[in-house]
Amino acid sequence: MSDLNDRLAEELYQALRDKRTVPPLMARYPELTIDDAYAISLGALERRKADGEKVIGKKIGVTSKAVQDMLGVHQPDFGFLTDRMYIEGDIDVAANGLIAPRAEAEIGFILKDSLKGPGVTADDVIAATDSIVPCFEIVDSRIQDWKIGIVDTVADNASCGVYVLGEARVNPRDHDLPNLHVTVTKNGAPLSEGYGHAVQGSPAQAVAWLANTLGAYGVTLEAGDVILSGSLVPLEPAAPGDVFEMQLHGVGSCTARFI
Repeated sequence: MSDLNDRLAEELYQALRDKRTVPPLMARYPELTIDDAYAISLGALERRKADGEKVIGKKIGVTSKAVQDMLGVHQPDFGFLTDRMYIEGDIDVAANGLIAPRAEAEIGFILKDSLKGPGVTADDVIAATDSIVPCFEIVDSRIQDWKIGIVDTVADNASCGVYVLGEARVNPRDHDLPNLHVTVTKNGAPLSEGYGHAVQGSPAQAVAWLANTLGAYGVTLEAGDVILSGSLVPLEPAAPGDVFEMQLHGVGSCTARFI
């Protein structure tokens, strides 16, 4: 890792711990590449692991056109999920260090076998998956005012915040994943809806992309990992008092309650 990448990894790690934002990286260092951004992300992750956090999964970000258009970022990215990011029960915005959280409804994959690219296909993903689960990812950004480009969000662990899983666990082989339908409400009012094909044509294809992209960095999707496959709907700002509910029709539901 270059000295600059290491310094930026430390800067983003400290911003996470201090619950604050930093100016966009690309505005300050336009020479940064995607590979630099992943090196920065991995550097910050190593600091989190040194703090005792354990990686328990991975996430894909910016997969759907709705999210790409909203953020002005037009290619997917990935980040890492740690045990401290998994929330059971209410989401305490202050206690979890969230700065400007946004909720997104997703399909999660729980793996029974490992996957490592290159060459992973959507069929390989289905074969390696124990179950799928409805989930909310709560994205957040340590970049000031969400003014992110692809380098900024990649470096910032794909704008990860926390995530919540629903109770349902179903066999993916029993469902037509591209046509799974999700509806979302916010505080009881209809908010958005989408389908599995919003993420690269199929959430399984999105996970295959993740396995192949991570493989280039020597990273494996491990058996037991939770994989978040990308938002099926536009991101929605969340604040204490908000309650989001998603129904993944034919699968189950998930609730994200903010306090």
